[in-house]
Amino acid sequence: MHQTHNMSYAEYANSLDQMMKVEKEREKEFKRSQKFVSEVGRQIYK
Repeated sequence: MHQTHNMSYAEYANSLDQMMKVEKEREKEFKRSQKFVSEVGRQIYK
């Protein structure tokens, strides 16, 4: 948690604003990774 988001778990758990920020970043990263996997999959099976 600290390495990725520059905050401890205690800070994350105690602040709703921080929690929402982290979760939005995680969701964006997940969508980016899904798009990447999809594009790579299409290129492999051409």
